[in-house]
Amino acid sequence: MIIPAADGTPLFVQQRGEGHPLILLHGLGSHSGWLDADLAHLAGTRRVIALDSRGHGRSGRPANFTLADHVSDVLAVMDALGIPQADVMGTSMGSYVAQALATAHPERVSRLILVVPKASGQTSGTAALMARHEDELRDLTPQEVQAFLMERMFAPGTPQAVRDEVARRTAEDHASGLAQTPEQADAARRALENFDVRPGLPHVSAPTLILSGAHDPLNPPPAGAEIAALLPHARQEVLAHSGHFPALEEAGRYRALVDAFLGEEGVGWAVAGA
Repeated sequence: MIIPAADGTPLFVQQRGEGHPLILLHGLGSHSGWLDADLAHLAGTRRVIALDSRGHGRSGRPANFTLADHVSDVLAVMDALGIPQADVMGTSMGSYVAQALATAHPERVSRLILVVPKASGQTSGTAALMARHEDELRDLTPQEVQAFLMERMFAPGTPQAVRDEVARRTAEDHASGLAQTPEQADAARRALENFDVRPGLPHVSAPTLILSGAHDPLNPPPAGAEIAALLPHARQEVLAHSGHFPALEEAGRYRALVDAFLGEEGVGWAVAGA
């Protein structure tokens, strides 16, 4: 379905299941289709809503926008669907949006799951990685640049089958028009420049699960530990065999941790572990 944002930007939204709502927020440069496995699994026990963030996927792609716009978009979707409060699960960029939402509107968030997160940055992690490899990227096509960066986001021991799956999805996005143009990718990265949600985190009461990949070059475990130290009710889990894609690299453990947290036991240990 399409839901208009406050400024009229069309937002593509998927919805499945019944029960307490859970909102899924994807990472930079991807779209809600990359969360299909989570959507299908979690819809068995709850109402799951996944949206393409502005500038991504099937949503509108304005030339300029901000992290505050992403937060406003989540609120617009919640209001349009009649959701006063929801659990929110954000991955990478989605975790920045989730934290910004929880600090600005804590009454709208019942629980948080932050996957490969950080709480501040002068640039996006992707922009920083690109800067480190500027010479190698100079003469590559946009699709080659994306493949180059993706390959460096895995743990050393990540199976080739997982790497091939990410490469296949990336190629499909380019073939179907879901991938961003270089200009659209720049706009999406600019939206994350100089963000810092740390001052508001101590005021967020929602129980929070933080999942970090031990080998993540973008948002490494210390970035997640900083968030856990600032939130009153948070627990960090480091997935030892993951880079930036724990949902693919360690799918079994990732899913077990998420399921436990969303169950009754999960709330208890999240608060007790603070």
